[in-house]
Amino acid sequence: MAEKQKILIVDDDTSISELISLYLEREMFDTKCAEDGEEALSIFSSYQPDLVILDLMLPGIDGYEVCRRLRQTSKVPVIMLSAKGETFDKVLGLELGADDYMVKPFDSKELVARVKAVLRRYHTGEVADVSISTIPAAPVQAPVHTPVDSEDAFRTGDYIEYTDIIINKTNYAVLYKGQSVEMPPKELELLYFLASSPNQVFTREQLLDHIWGYEFSGDSRTVDVHIKRLRAKIPGNAEWEISTVWGIGYKFRVN
Repeated sequence: MAEKQKILIVDDDTSISELISLYLEREMFDTKCAEDGEEALSIFSSYQPDLVILDLMLPGIDGYEVCRRLRQTSKVPVIMLSAKGETFDKVLGLELGADDYMVKPFDSKELVARVKAVLRRYHTGEVADVSISTIPAAPVQAPVHTPVDSEDAFRTGDYIEYTDIIINKTNYAVLYKGQSVEMPPKELELLYFLASSPNQVFTREQLLDHIWGYEFSGDSRTVDVHIKRLRAKIPGNAEWEISTVWGIGYKFRVN
């Protein structure tokens, strides 16, 4: 079996990077994600990707500088992503060595097609030997579960409670099996919305409308990414779980 081609995805918005990863892995690519420039440079040297998808607006070292440093030691193809669509930004990115440029929001299927096209053009084979040891590795943060002295703080304001879990929308806090679970706002809002209507099935489009709003112009698979992350943090128990309704969407199943 041929070895999977490796794609490094660099974006500080984990929802976007995980969505891209989801699409690429369905096309049999291997992926890794980085949230900032330093982490990207550290991963690059050990992961040896065949292509890099690189957001420009990164915390710390921005995408332009990451691309410039990569070009000092490697010819690996780079596709830049940016919310900026001005000609100057595109030209600058291409002049620094990027091989393609896409403006957010973008169609995920188009991005996958461009990845394949760039790889076909370059036939990278083995990536050049790279050493960027001067950049320290950034730790990958696992979901944080913090012990809680008292559950009373979670039972104030607007909250929903089931066995093993309290979801507090007033304080944006979740208690799962006696431990506080850190969640970004959209994850918590999605969990709260589903849990507030137990056993009711919602389509992806309905969830996008309720959580992200009608103005959201991204991909409906964003919901899938958030559900995947919720399940990793709160697997559920015998009495409830976040359940997939195939061909339709999701529900908070309660026995």
